[in-house]
Amino acid sequence: MADAGEASTSTSTKRNFRKEKPWDTDDIDQWKIDPFQVDDNKAGAFTEESSFATLFPKYREKYLREVWSAVTKALDAHGVSCTLDLIHGSMSVKTTRKTYDPYIILKARDMIKLLARGVAVAHAVKILDDDMACDIIKVGNLVRNKERFVKRRQRIIGPDGSTLKAIELLTQCYVLVQGSTVSVMGPYKSLKEVRRIVLDCMKNIHPIYRIKELMIRRELAKDPKLATESWDRFLPQFRKRHLTTSEKTAKKNEKITHKVEAQKAAGIPEEEIAKNVKPGKKVYTPFPPAQLPRKIDLQLESGEYFLKASDKKAKEKALQKQKQEETTAQRRAERAEAFVAPKEDVAPTVEEKRRKRAAREEDEAGKGEKPQKKKKKRKDVEES
Repeated sequence: MADAGEASTSTSTKRNFRKEKPWDTDDIDQWKIDPFQVDDNKAGAFTEESSFATLFPKYREKYLREVWSAVTKALDAHGVSCTLDLIHGSMSVKTTRKTYDPYIILKARDMIKLLARGVAVAHAVKILDDDMACDIIKVGNLVRNKERFVKRRQRIIGPDGSTLKAIELLTQCYVLVQGSTVSVMGPYKSLKEVRRIVLDCMKNIHPIYRIKELMIRRELAKDPKLATESWDRFLPQFRKRHLTTSEKTAKKNEKITHKVEAQKAAGIPEEEIAKNVKPGKKVYTPFPPAQLPRKIDLQLESGEYFLKASDKKAKEKALQKQKQEETTAQRRAERAEAFVAPKEDVAPTVEEKRRKRAAREEDEAGKGEKPQKKKKKRKDVEES
């Protein structure tokens, strides 16, 4: 009886919450974000002032001076004041008595951050919308080698900006690669995807793999039958397999064996094959190698240690003089090469020409050919 009573109590409790909700209809979008209006702020003006400031590089000063009127106009619409300090190179935003949205100061902070990172005003103003967010991805400390970092950063942009354009079209985001940061603007879900692509690219995973995955997801989302199914079987699996040390060694030894067999088949002697093959691993011995002789030991062996200071100096001078003489002789020979006359092609003499002609005629006679007589050129004399 007790169990039946507990069951009835739980059923009645559930029924209390199963009430009709006439206001909840299918035409209502639960994920819609309504803009924050002045009437929504019931508390009135803020009691405390909030402010944020950020520095900007020197090369952005000229551009910011030109567009600061547009920045002021955009922030004034939300009741936020802004200041451009050219002396210290900083921008600041703060709330005023006219500010009604408590979150707009964070949006204004993101706006001046984007302006400092090189984003144009036309794009940076869009961050003030409720459905727009931004993310500044720091990539400068992910790769140590500078050349490698530049190559991987360029890989995000792609040839003629094609990779960057593909990322923007698939994620509906604005992406700007500037210096050691990547500035992104767009919906929250898309920001997560872009961050994944950028960080993977700096870890040497090409963006084309992630772009391909996004394109497949985009096509699968159009099919309502696959809404409740897992998409893992459709997505490409790009796994980089790292070999262990023993596997690498086995692979290397296999290559060497094949190479030696090919050389033997080609008929190369074993002595030459042994020269090309690297020596194997040395046998381990627990005993340390013999100690190398010290400088004093070498002097004792040669008898130099027992010489007087004057004799040592004389020997050193003699060696130095011998080296100087060798160097001098070598340099003289190098200088003398410039004065050696080049070999000249001397025209053959009359006797040499006669000998060549006689030798040629003998060769032709031996072959049975008649020697060809040269035809004399006739000069036509015009009679006047």
